[in-house]
Amino acid sequence: MIPETDVTFAGSFLDRADRLRADAEGMAQRLADPVSRVLPFWRGKPLFDLTEDGPRLAWLSAVDPLILACPEPLLFMGLDEAGTAHFAADLSHLAPPDQAPAAFIDHQTLDLSETRKFIDLRAIMADIDHRDAGIAAAAKGIFEWRLTHGFCAMCGGRNAVSHAGWRFECRACGRLHFPRTDPVVIMLVLDGDRVLLGRQSGWPERMYSLLAGFMEPGETIEEAVRREVSEEAGIMVGEVRYVTSQPWPFPASLMIGCTGRAETTAITRDPHELEDAIWVGKAEIAEALAGRHDRIAPARKGAVAQVILRAWVDGVIPSAD
Repeated sequence: MIPETDVTFAGSFLDRADRLRADAEGMAQRLADPVSRVLPFWRGKPLFDLTEDGPRLAWLSAVDPLILACPEPLLFMGLDEAGTAHFAADLSHLAPPDQAPAAFIDHQTLDLSETRKFIDLRAIMADIDHRDAGIAAAAKGIFEWRLTHGFCAMCGGRNAVSHAGWRFECRACGRLHFPRTDPVVIMLVLDGDRVLLGRQSGWPERMYSLLAGFMEPGETIEEAVRREVSEEAGIMVGEVRYVTSQPWPFPASLMIGCTGRAETTAITRDPHELEDAIWVGKAEIAEALAGRHDRIAPARKGAVAQVILRAWVDGVIPSAD
């Protein structure tokens, strides 16, 4: 098994404390406490402090004027070891999507300088501290969900945020709506000391990665792995084993990492899915991960595909017999 600390967006230093979410009065008291901390987001981007030790999430006091003026309900993220409440706030109202927020913010309240910026998670995910990544991913996922689920799927009525930000409740029919997570299988398909890699046409030059795809209703994880590999590359897969998972907040997926033993090796590529598909030896993957391969660049650092490939090269995941 791959340690959770090796996977970006897995883990958090907070207790999510679901037991407290239904206590509206208690939440209001925590939001009125200057000690409570709030992570600002703008257009899906968390605020980071760019410290000498790397980027860290930038937390404001719950009574900061920017937070008090936020028109959107805050999201309760949980409690730290000292019992301090942590929230997230969507400050997207501060500026239109095509303009930076700096000009709309009082710099005495929030210093958006060279060391404090709203940064896209995908752009910075390789450098995020493990203690912060899971918090940022969870908050981003909820805020993205709010953007696309503002109306009830049952009656069309307007939804209202409830349960400390973790639910929607229809004002018209009372139906409860919960955040959506879409499961995706991503697989290390092995033939001895070779792995199957694919490339999509829109990817950066030379980039190859593990095959992946969304699960369908009524499938097991194993069935989804076999179906996706067969559809995309024409390879039949036998034994499937789970190795790790990664929350992927772009917008709201759960990457389920597996290994699969190839039972056939002849590639029949689906041109609508893949621009290329190849078998690559372990020694070549090691070169690619080290940045020394002249043809293959692996999936970006922080993506679970690279974590799985590195674990295979290092022997954490055994090769297929």
